[in-house]
Amino acid sequence: MALAVPVAGFLVLPPRLDRTAELLAESTWRRGLAVEHLSSPVVPARLRHAVGGHLYGGPIFAGAVAEDLDLALLEPADDWLTRLPYEYTHRDIALTTLGEARWSRTPMFVKPPRDKTLPADVYADGSRLPGNERYPADTPVLVSEIVTFLAEYRLFVLDGMVYVASRYATNGRLDPAPLDVCAYRAAVLDFAAGLLDACADSLPNAVVVDVGLASNADRGDEHWAVVEANMAWFSTSYAADPNRVLDVVLRAAA
Repeated sequence: MALAVPVAGFLVLPPRLDRTAELLAESTWRRGLAVEHLSSPVVPARLRHAVGGHLYGGPIFAGAVAEDLDLALLEPADDWLTRLPYEYTHRDIALTTLGEARWSRTPMFVKPPRDKTLPADVYADGSRLPGNERYPADTPVLVSEIVTFLAEYRLFVLDGMVYVASRYATNGRLDPAPLDVCAYRAAVLDFAAGLLDACADSLPNAVVVDVGLASNADRGDEHWAVVEANMAWFSTSYAADPNRVLDVVLRAAA
C-alpha cells in the first residue's frame, strides 16, 4: 500500500454530516488541522480563496463551494467504467441518457455515473424508470447487465495503489469490515493490482474504486469485477481506517 502524503490546511464539511464526515472530522482534529462545518452551502468570507482548503461532501454542496475555496475536485470520468477491458468488468456497460434507457424492454441495472440523486437499482425494463417529473430525459446514466455480487469492497486509491480498503457488502447486504480481516483480502489486492497496473492512468491520483466477487448463475462461475469508481471526497468509508481515508480525501479535493 502507498505511503501517506502530509497535507496542511482545513477541511470543509456540509451542513448535514454522515458518519464518514464525523470520522473524518475527528481525524482532521487529531492531526492539528481545522474543521469548518458550514451551516449552509455558502463559504464564509474568511475562508474564500484561503490557502489549504479541502472538502468532504456531496456533488451539490461541492459545486456550490468549490470555486470560492479554489478547489480542484478529482473525479473519475463518467464513461470510465464503459472503457475498461471486459476482463475487469465481465459485463456490457453503456453510458447513455435516462430518456434512451426508458425505451429498453429488457431487465437492466441503472445508476448515475457520479451523483446519487437517482437510486441505483435493477429495473424490469425502461418503463419502470422514474419519469420526467423527477429526472429529465438528458440525465446521464450507466446501463449494464444485471450482476450478482457475492462480496463487495471499497478501495481508496492513491497514486495508483490501494491505500486503504473495506468490505461493504456481502450478498447484497451491508456488511462492513476492514479488508485486513477479510477472507478474500489477497484476492482483492491481487485483482486491484492488475486493474491499477493496466488502468490507473485513466483515473485521478486520488479516487475510490469498488470491486466485487461476481457470480454468474448461467455459467456457474465466479469472477472478480469492477463495480464502479467514485469521488473520494463523497465516498462512505465503511470500516476503512478514517485516518488513511482522510489522506485520500485531502488529495482528491485540494
